[in-house]
Amino acid sequence: MGDDAMLAPTRLDRRLHNLDVLRGFALLGILLMNVEFFGRPLADLDAGVDPNQAPFDHALSWLVYVFVQGKFWILFSLLFGMGFALMGERARAAGRNFTAVYLRRSLALLAIGLAHAVLIWSGDILITYAIGALLLLLFRDVTPRAQGAWGAALFGVPALLMIALAMLLLAINAVAGLDEGGLVDGAELARMQAARAAEVAAYAEGSWWQATRMRVDYLLGNIGETLIFEVFALGMFLVGAWLLRSGAIAQPQRHAALYRWLRYGALPVGLAMAVASGSITATFDWVHDSARSMFAAALMLLASPLLSLGYLALVIGALQTTRGQRVFGVLAPAGRMALTNYLVQSLIGTWIFYGYGLGLWGQVPRRWQLLGVLVVFALQVVFSRWWLERFRQGPVEWLWRACTYGRFPPMRPAAAHNP
Repeated sequence: MGDDAMLAPTRLDRRLHNLDVLRGFALLGILLMNVEFFGRPLADLDAGVDPNQAPFDHALSWLVYVFVQGKFWILFSLLFGMGFALMGERARAAGRNFTAVYLRRSLALLAIGLAHAVLIWSGDILITYAIGALLLLLFRDVTPRAQGAWGAALFGVPALLMIALAMLLLAINAVAGLDEGGLVDGAELARMQAARAAEVAAYAEGSWWQATRMRVDYLLGNIGETLIFEVFALGMFLVGAWLLRSGAIAQPQRHAALYRWLRYGALPVGLAMAVASGSITATFDWVHDSARSMFAAALMLLASPLLSLGYLALVIGALQTTRGQRVFGVLAPAGRMALTNYLVQSLIGTWIFYGYGLGLWGQVPRRWQLLGVLVVFALQVVFSRWWLERFRQGPVEWLWRACTYGRFPPMRPAAAHNP
């Protein structure tokens, strides 16, 4: 395969349509999660559901927490791992140097992620994906089964250790008759409160420059958390690579047993664990009740990949039917432009909520946030279809490919140049 062929986006008849649909589906979930934190400090990410809401809005937030939060970044991570495996398989079949191309691709994604995190929104996940992409190269020549095993271990073992530690703390408190205690002391609490106040001041009322300085501070101050999160992301990348290389995505009909297990095993177990976690507590008090908060958070962490895999199985199953194709197939164009759409979501969200935009920080009830998500996402689906009828790929995807291969690929389909 020549360089020109490598430069061109994958032909429509060679794309895995299922992946495009799943990316579009994941985009909706990501926005349902992110919209809250366009108008709420990212320091509250570990706080769970905001208790200071009207009952209806609190119920909506609880539902998002149980069914959405933490599930769709995992689905995107599975898809990212599938993309890695797909590129590797095609490069191997064509006799191409996959490592050099993938390194450039990962570094280009890192640059896009840094621009997003500094200039637009601190809740960026692209940096994590770019770093994880580099780590994925260490597992390139591992068998599919071993990739899946490594992935499950990297995600599952830390979550199980958290549950074990939380249960130990709860048992010690019960046996010793101790009051519920926290793992956060007074000094740490003061630091957390100051960080939260700084975010509110910069984003709710500050200029774009003040918000940008805050974004830089947040990026540098959370490097440790990013590296910890990297372990879980890498685990899901590897599980996704296993799913792709096993043939389960391209030929689901040949893996019926796997999909039955995901639909009737992983999904209900994950749902039961998620509901149990949300019932124990959905608002975490790390100052006065750390053990219970840790147990609920760890239980949700363990439930999330099971639910994500269950969602994947439901969508893949639906796509095997004519009706499912009509319902979910409309998401494919948005999935083909996932990177562009993800960045546009951040631009719209920060413009609506931040002080240098419409300034609606903290003023939009949850019900209107979620309704706004549906409207914005519907517009993105329509726009993506319109765009891809005229161009080969999304604008940011085009830039990413240009950075990867060192020259600009054609933007319009070949047919568009014909009289």
